[in-house]
Amino acid sequence: MTVIEDSTLRNKFHVFKDREHAGRLLSKFLKERLEEKENLVVLAIPRGGVPIGCILAKQLQAEFDLIIVRKIPVPWNPEAGFGAITSNGEIFLDENVVKYLGLEAEEIKDLAKKVLEEIKRREQRFLGNREKVDVTNKNVILVDDGLATGFTMLAAVKFLKNKPRNIMIAVPTASRGAISLLSKHVHAIYCLNIRSEIPYFAVADAYVNWRDLTDNDVIRYLKKHHYI
Repeated sequence: MTVIEDSTLRNKFHVFKDREHAGRLLSKFLKERLEEKENLVVLAIPRGGVPIGCILAKQLQAEFDLIIVRKIPVPWNPEAGFGAITSNGEIFLDENVVKYLGLEAEEIKDLAKKVLEEIKRREQRFLGNREKVDVTNKNVILVDDGLATGFTMLAAVKFLKNKPRNIMIAVPTASRGAISLLSKHVHAIYCLNIRSEIPYFAVADAYVNWRDLTDNDVIRYLKKHHYI
């Protein structure tokens, strides 16, 4: 497994103007360094990964689709997560965090059920009934706007299982911990801005202009790039 970063951006803050700027820089970075350039499929994680994924797919002349996975939030702190769930209901937990938080199995089950309902809603809203891109024996690039813990991305990787020829990750920013977690599961990770978690890590700190995207934002980007 290979981690390819821009060492000049290591531990820096406010590197990108916004997600579209990050997408342009990341696509240029990949064009210069990507080893596997044939049979590419870009899979973006909504919502934040969509603007970046759309740009990457166009610049790399790759097929494009969404992969909808979500973190399972800590009940009293929705911004933090203790695991993630895929669209088929498979759950991946950070057991150390679960133990630290003292979460019970029934509570986890209830939280995961709510998140799965949201995943199904997003699938219908963003994808409708159209056929998904076949990733069998393809070189897949998973995209998000950043990796804090990495567990949501790990769920996406495991959801794909052994279908693709290679699984790669491309993100503008990530914590060292997320890189370490994911590095043993994929062919390569491309990241412009790797930062330490000390004293804490927030994806938003890599951006000058940051806001949470809405469903309508996602649909607007998909229409803009002619994916719906």
